[in-house]
Amino acid sequence: MSDKFSGDLDPDLAALLNAGGPPAGAPQFDDLFSSGTPSASVAMEAPDFAKKGFEPVKVFSEAPKPYFQNPKFYNLVLADLGEAATRVHQILTDLMNAPDPEARGQARLKFTPAWWTLLDLLVKDLSASAPEPKRLAVRYGVLLPTLLAPEQRDLLASIIYENRTGEAIHYIDEWLRKVGSGELAPLATDDEIKIVKKGSVDNSANLARFEKAQGQFQAQSNLINMKFREVKELEAVIAKSSVELGRHDVHPSFGNLPDVYNGTQKAAMIAIGEAMKTLGSLDKELAQYFRDLERMKSDLVRAEAAVGESGGVEVDAKAVLKELSSIRQMAKLSVGRQGNQFPVLMKQYMPSRLEDIATRENVLSIMGEVERLDPGLFLRVFKSSSNRIVPHVILFPSFGDLGVCWEPFEKSNRSTSRGRIGVPMYSKNLKNAVMTALADFRWQSSKEKGGYRWMEEGLSGWYYQAFTEAGHRGDVREFFIQDYILWITKESEGTQKLDKEIRGIFWRNVPFPHEVRELLRNRGFVYSELYKKDQNRGVS
Repeated sequence: MSDKFSGDLDPDLAALLNAGGPPAGAPQFDDLFSSGTPSASVAMEAPDFAKKGFEPVKVFSEAPKPYFQNPKFYNLVLADLGEAATRVHQILTDLMNAPDPEARGQARLKFTPAWWTLLDLLVKDLSASAPEPKRLAVRYGVLLPTLLAPEQRDLLASIIYENRTGEAIHYIDEWLRKVGSGELAPLATDDEIKIVKKGSVDNSANLARFEKAQGQFQAQSNLINMKFREVKELEAVIAKSSVELGRHDVHPSFGNLPDVYNGTQKAAMIAIGEAMKTLGSLDKELAQYFRDLERMKSDLVRAEAAVGESGGVEVDAKAVLKELSSIRQMAKLSVGRQGNQFPVLMKQYMPSRLEDIATRENVLSIMGEVERLDPGLFLRVFKSSSNRIVPHVILFPSFGDLGVCWEPFEKSNRSTSRGRIGVPMYSKNLKNAVMTALADFRWQSSKEKGGYRWMEEGLSGWYYQAFTEAGHRGDVREFFIQDYILWITKESEGTQKLDKEIRGIFWRNVPFPHEVRELLRNRGFVYSELYKKDQNRGVS
């Protein structure tokens, strides 16, 4: 794609040049993040274990809003941001007026760090009272609307702004606000970010304890519900068998007398005995589970009180800036070594259809498609109970083709915390970008589950052994990601793209749902053999 600019100098830029550039002065962080922290009941977004899947997305867009019709959009983005704004303005002017490719290339190299420096100031101005252009610049990467075609502006303006899905999918400005206010823990880094109580008392431990207690309480409640489903099934067996016992045939020799129990009734007696025995064990288990739940409830109440007694939390400006730095690293990973790292949205790089932009609704729809084919994608075991825990998804305004898994779960709460994955908003193939992130999440989850034996056990272990036996070189994770995408996109339809050994590993460890396997068994000998092995394992 060409990075040439067409046309004369933009009138907004020309007007600002004549005015001597944007005004000076930078906002104060304390003035902008003064809204305090939500109550502890919403301070940490815990997953809903009752949900078994994503709700289908029905509305993907709405009527375009007049976001980019404001003639002062560019001025308002740069206003009150001081020297950083002046530098961005000057480099962009040089870039648009560059006389040759060499000058244009030099200006591009200068623009990227200048923009990220400006973002350090912009992300501090994400309060509800911040001018709309500043929030849109952070969310969509739009600095100058005229760098986009009119129809592209309409596309962006038709994106649903609020989160109506109820899922943990966040645009970058939403994520930074939640991290800044203490609602969500920041992305894990080597340098810990302290969330401090007013009065400079460290409150990060209280928030971590609250999140862990909240997750464990929900997981324990889910476990109890699962056990009660077993109880109901056994009670149904007893009820059905009892009805069977009440039916007596007439004695064959003495027609006026009922006969003894027949074979079916004796089997029913055995079933009742076994069910009663199992119910007794389950009742003891449930009694202990409820005692544990009471303890967890007390822990949750204490953790909630500790957060509340802190008088609200404040996050030092360094926390938000550090988070932005982490997201910048995520954006670099999504671009890759040879990708376009220009950080501002331009018409040359923006997809032409809304379906190809990583909006919240589009990403959610793709995640639903992948989970349908990989039902175990988000499952995590806690106390022998499988819980569905969907990671947080961060949508950042970057040109990139690779989604990224930053962490499969939080270090402080491996059992019930959400992971973090990132997806670039502008890519050549959105579905591939989302699947890359999910494949990376699958791989890292398996590695963490295996611990120091990840090369020997589970999905990661089996795949690593096949990888080394095949003599492959390079990053095993990258190979896995590409094979996972082939598994979901090709093998699920019966198109054989994987090596025999790898296909067998995925068939056993990343199984398709039953109905897909039933279809595949008739789509070729290799799938038929895998299906037969499943049946044999089930019998044994």
